[in-house]
Amino acid sequence: MIAYPEIDPVAISLGPFQVHWYGLMYVVGFVAAWWLGGKRAARIGLTRDDIGDLLFYAAIGVVVGGRVGYALFYGWEQLAADPLWIFRVWDGGMSFHGGLLGVALAAWWFARKKNLAYLTLTDFIAPLAPIGLGAGRIGNFINHELPGRVTSLPWGMPFPGMGPEPRHPSALYEALLEGAVLFVLLWWISAKPQRRGLVSGVFLLAYGAFRFLVEFVRLPDAHIGFIAFGWITMGMLLTLPMMLCGALLIAWSQKQSVDVKTAAKQV
Repeated sequence: MIAYPEIDPVAISLGPFQVHWYGLMYVVGFVAAWWLGGKRAARIGLTRDDIGDLLFYAAIGVVVGGRVGYALFYGWEQLAADPLWIFRVWDGGMSFHGGLLGVALAAWWFARKKNLAYLTLTDFIAPLAPIGLGAGRIGNFINHELPGRVTSLPWGMPFPGMGPEPRHPSALYEALLEGAVLFVLLWWISAKPQRRGLVSGVFLLAYGAFRFLVEFVRLPDAHIGFIAFGWITMGMLLTLPMMLCGALLIAWSQKQSVDVKTAAKQV
């Protein structure tokens, strides 16, 4: 058993002004996306200024979509009882699936403004996301969020406030899979010209598969519990259509041709 590291969730405190590690993880994610996006922007005819604009739209999509998604998927009863609760972002949190939908809408708007094919843009965005996803999960770990189920494995950790039993560090599993592994996979695939929609499809399918697997060792939300059969969680339920869409998109991409202009810029 390993001791759960004691890390103050507040990274910087100057009087009443506090900066939390979780918030800094968002900054890490967007800075990494800006830097990586700038390296490949010319491939789809964008500039570094365009990348900044794209990330601005994406940030709005993440925050608004993430909060609305959490309210609809995990906090419907609270929302119905107190509609203003949705604005108290410190109470309840954010939903990845809602944030994904928010970014998808933001990308659609940006693609229209720049006269880009939507899937060309999402193929460009997909490899930029995993670093932020991984950093966010590390923020969850520091905040003592996403507790795992009890385990006898040697790296189990007693979760703060949940007794002495060792538990899976599920937030770290997600940081590794959704962050590091997914980034390496997508960056490697997208390094060469690919058929339109392939990278986006791999992102949806791989993230969905990683999240689905980790749900087996992560405790379901206490106020929701298991959705069905004593083992299906809300995370699994939301991930299934994501994996299905990813698989269908990969199959559809195989019938497409590589964009000649984009391929020329990738050489």
